[in-house]
Parts: sequence; C-alpha cells; structure tokens
Amino acid sequence: MTSIMVVAGLAVAFTATVILYNRLVRLRNTLRASWSDIDILLKKRHDLVPNLVEVVKGYAAHEQRTLAGVTEARSRAMRAVDPTDKGREENLFTDALKSLFAVAEGYPDLKANTSFLELQGQLVEIENGIEYARRYYNAVVRDYNTMTETFPSNLVASGFGFVRGKFFELSSPGERDRVDVSFS
Repeated sequence: MTSIMVVAGLAVAFTATVILYNRLVRLRNTLRASWSDIDILLKKRHDLVPNLVEVVKGYAAHEQRTLAGVTEARSRAMRAVDPTDKGREENLFTDALKSLFAVAEGYPDLKANTSFLELQGQLVEIENGIEYARRYYNAVVRDYNTMTETFPSNLVASGFGFVRGKFFELSSPGERDRVDVSFS
C-alpha cells in the first residue's frame, strides 16, 4: 500500500511538472512571437522613414542636420537587439522624428504634398500598431515573469533554465508624454 502511495505521489508530481513546464514553454513562445510582431512593425517604420526624409529633403534642403539626425537615429534603432536597448534606441528615433515633423511645420507646400500626406498616414498607422504590440508584449512578459517567479512553477522554471523576460520600457519619464503627429 505504501509503495502504491509513493508511485501515485511521484505520478502526481511528474504530471504537475509536465503541466507547468508546458505552460512555461507556451508563454515563452508567445513572448518570442510578440517580440517578433514588434520587430516587424519597427522594420516597417524604419523602411518608411527614408521615403519621408526624401520628401522633406526636396522642400527643406537646408535642414541637413535634422535629416542626418533622423537617418543616424534610424540606423542605431535598427542595430539594437534586446528589448531594453531597442526601447531606448526607438525612443531616441521617435525624438528625431519629432524634430523632422517640426521642420515640416515650416513648409506649407510640404504639408500639402500628396506623398508626404500618404507617408504621414502610414506612419500614424504604424505608430498605433507599435503601441498596441508593445502593450501586448509587455502583458506577455508580465504573465511569463509571474509564472517563472511564483511557487511551484518557479521550481520548474529554474530547473529548466527559464529566465525572466525583459519589458519594452521607456528609458526616461519624459517619453511618457503623448506625441501627436500633425501637419495641419
């Protein structure tokens, strides 16, 4: 009778371990997929900006410093890999885009340009997608980290090498302010 209880106890422990392990794997894969979604949207934004810079360049050729700053910020953002670095560099890139939009404000013909307006609409759409994807990614990180830190799943997580996920965070409090893109 005692051996049956021991075997039953081991079976329950094994089943619980398998269930927790599988849940951790699902969360980790969801975390990776959601990061990939952010990466795709950021790439779309990175691909859009050279076109935007070219349109602005045609109207504001003497604004070379601003245009070069946007290009450099884009390059740094594209090279960043992990969520912490990516978040910091993308926020700097957003700041550079703000300066580009400020330049555009001084050129009424540019603000009326069809290509510029089209690019502006695409950028707004991508920015909205990035915001949504960041929130989803951070929610997945929260769930994953909770699973890796709470008992008894933390025992399974540490035993199988699951590590905390990194949030896609703002690097400074000023970045919490809403950025409105408007050319009207």
